Order: sequence, then structure tokens, then C-alpha cells
Amino acid sequence: MRELEKKLRVGILGGPGMVGQRFVVLLENHPWFQVTTIAASARSAGKRYEDAVSDRWKLEGESIPDSVKDIIVKDVSEIEAVASEVDFLFSCVEMSKDEIKAIEEAYAKTETPVVSNNSAHRWTPDVPMVVPEINVEHFAVIEEQKKRLGTKKGFIAVKPNCSIQCYVPALAAWKEFEPYELAVSTYQAISGAGKNFGDWPEMVGTIIPYIGGREERGGTSQNSRNLRGRKDQERGQYQNYRSVRKSSGSLWTYCRGLCKVQKETDQGRTHR
Repeated sequence: MRELEKKLRVGILGGPGMVGQRFVVLLENHPWFQVTTIAASARSAGKRYEDAVSDRWKLEGESIPDSVKDIIVKDVSEIEAVASEVDFLFSCVEMSKDEIKAIEEAYAKTETPVVSNNSAHRWTPDVPMVVPEINVEHFAVIEEQKKRLGTKKGFIAVKPNCSIQCYVPALAAWKEFEPYELAVSTYQAISGAGKNFGDWPEMVGTIIPYIGGREERGGTSQNSRNLRGRKDQERGQYQNYRSVRKSSGSLWTYCRGLCKVQKETDQGRTHR
């Protein structure tokens, strides 16, 4: 990996959370990026980063990087102050979906690019949801997003959910063979926020936890269709893949859990 002459200044929104902790560890000694700013809720604001996470460091076997220990955590709501210190932001802030959407757009409007780990903007039509090896061309829609936001370089880009980013690359590699059925089982932590049975006792004995809003948001199936979408030139956004007929004549529909890939032909729908 080549080094840049000058590293980019990176800020992390939600740095004290578990995902934020993973960001600071992964970015330690990175050849391109230097974590210069960490922002979070008022509860953590004003504290040294090491003090803010001292009683909730979740990464067993990993220590807090020396380079971020003395960073004073800023209040994430102080948008101008945070944006003035960075070249771009990683967002993993813990708020409601509406609050996340609003604050990420507010940061983008300061001409600060925002790369979000959150799900809030995964359904925003002009926000690209990208796995670079699969659909890097979706970044082109950022130009339409900038027009909506009134920015020159500020924008938001998001990642898909954790399950999708694991198995969709394999599906992309198989595309030419036109697979027609796929069974997917995911074995995951009970919480993406770092909770365990000790601090979430009601989960003990629960086999299938309820995740509020997952069905309404479309979850896994919607994420994967968005990744395989095609740009609507008139609207300046990406169509849901379910409504797009590929030039090969194949239409892939992903379902959560047990996924069936259906082949649609001009003569009608057939199932192998």
C-alpha cells in the first residue's frame, strides 16, 4: 500500500462506541489516514478519549492506541467545530435513524465527506451504498447528491449491512454461472453495539431476537438489491435491482435467510 505525502485528517463520529473503537484500532499507523478528531454525545464530550472509554473498552486483546488516548472528545452536535479539523469523517454515531440522517447531512453540507457505518442513509436514493469490488460505479450518483445538498465536495456514502458484505462478493464472482438458489446462514453477535449476556441478561435463552424495524427497512434483501442497482439517468439515483432487467436477461432477487435467485427470461419466468 503506497503512502501519501501528507496523511488525510480523519474524524470519527461515535468514537467511544464499539464500532468507533474498532475504527481507532484499524486506523492506527495507517499510511493514508490520521485520526485527529473524535466526537460523541455530550456524555463523553470534554473527556480524554482514554477516559471516555476506560470502563467500556470492548476489544479484548487490543489496547487503546497511544495516538488517540489524549484526544479530547468533542460534542458531535458542534458540527462546524468538528468539521473544521478534518478532511473527512467516518460516522458510527449512536442516535435514532432520523437524527443520524440529519446530522450526517449537516456535516456533508460543511463540505466534509462522510463515510457512514450507519444504516440510516442506506435507503436514500442518491446516497451510494458500496462494496468497492462489486459496484464502484455507484459512486457516480454522488454528483446528484451534491446538487441536492448544495455542496461542491461534501457528500455521504454508506456501507451495506454486515451479512451482505460477506456473501455478495461471492455471488458477484458466480454471476456468469447464473446460480438459481442460495441458502445463507449467518451466525452473529447478539449486538452490534458490543453488548453481551452480562449487560443484556434478557437475551439469555433467546434463539431468534426481535430487531425492531428490520422488516420495514427491508434488511438484507433490500441491501443486496441496492448493491446491484442501476442508475436512473433522469432521476439521478439508483433503482432498486428488483425493477431492473439486466442485459443478460437475468433478474436476481435476494431474500433474507433463505435466498432464491430467480431467472427471468423474455418468454416468461422459469425456475431451475
